[in-house]
Amino acid sequence: MNKEWSEQNKEMQSLIGKAASFKEGIKCLLELRSSVFEQITSIVNGYPLEAFWKMPFKGADGYHSKTLAYSIWHIFRIEDIVAHSLIKGDDQILFSKNFLKKTGSRIVTTGNELEGDGIMEFSKNLNVKELYEYAKAVKLSTEEILQNLSFEDLKRTFTEDDKKRLFDSGCVSHEESAVWLIDYWCGKNVAGLIKMPFSRHWIMHVEAMQRIKNRLCKEARKGVDPVAYCGFSCNHCFLSQWCGGCRTEYNACSFATCSPDKICPNVKCCREKGFDGCYECSEIETCKKGFYADGNDGANAAKAQALFVSKYGKKAFLKVHDKLHEKYDFSKTQEILGQDLHKGLEILEEVNK
Repeated sequence: MNKEWSEQNKEMQSLIGKAASFKEGIKCLLELRSSVFEQITSIVNGYPLEAFWKMPFKGADGYHSKTLAYSIWHIFRIEDIVAHSLIKGDDQILFSKNFLKKTGSRIVTTGNELEGDGIMEFSKNLNVKELYEYAKAVKLSTEEILQNLSFEDLKRTFTEDDKKRLFDSGCVSHEESAVWLIDYWCGKNVAGLIKMPFSRHWIMHVEAMQRIKNRLCKEARKGVDPVAYCGFSCNHCFLSQWCGGCRTEYNACSFATCSPDKICPNVKCCREKGFDGCYECSEIETCKKGFYADGNDGANAAKAQALFVSKYGKKAFLKVHDKLHEKYDFSKTQEILGQDLHKGLEILEEVNK
């Protein structure tokens, strides 16, 4: 389990166990959920639609054997059912906000009963954009419920009538692979539900999603030029596990994900001009497009690297990056190359000797 998330989860569980620190514990939980949800947002914003139904670990034993789309559906269907049908006793977000139709889902269940090709086909039919909107809506509605809970509410338990109501609702499949969830949830009190569906369950499935997207990125980058259009080395980027690179469909670079068409301005400009990369452009030193914008602290470090590629070629550039990482401990090149593009270029040339 992610160390930071694990520590936050442990702290949250400790805090909500005492009346004096209960509210602080809820705050800690909301912060944890926000951090984990950022990973889902990055995946939705950074990857092509095909990524959401692919199964790179098909047949494996574990949550990573599913798909990205299924994982999102599963996390938030469970939360929606538990938060609304069980704890609050009102309508689920899936129905109250018409997300069943919007997402195009053919099921209302948690999906536990699906396996193999059934998961893939289910995922292919989902509208990923609306699925993400559903996830956000469930997250926000659950957090409103959490913020209105009192310490005394944590001790509330559930009855046989609650079990029957869930069973009759059809939101949990009656198949053996899924129906156990009803006994599991109703065997806990509210505190127990907070500790699993609303926190640890997220972590387990989002970590599985990370494994899926890492494998997809790795596969996408096979045989692809690792030198980015702007001059970065995708082999050495701190986002390398997250990003397939701007020469693939799995481009999770921040300047791509924040662009309306998900194409970095540097990439778009190079393609329009027929350049292999910014290092072929005579205007690179004064350019302020995309990654080269004045407000980006890595702009001149990127330009320095592009100038190095222009002078010495890609092969030498990749080798000098290997040497940089042998000599220095850093995650972002601007930590070593600084903010002056000419000094940055000098550093690269010195290491290249």
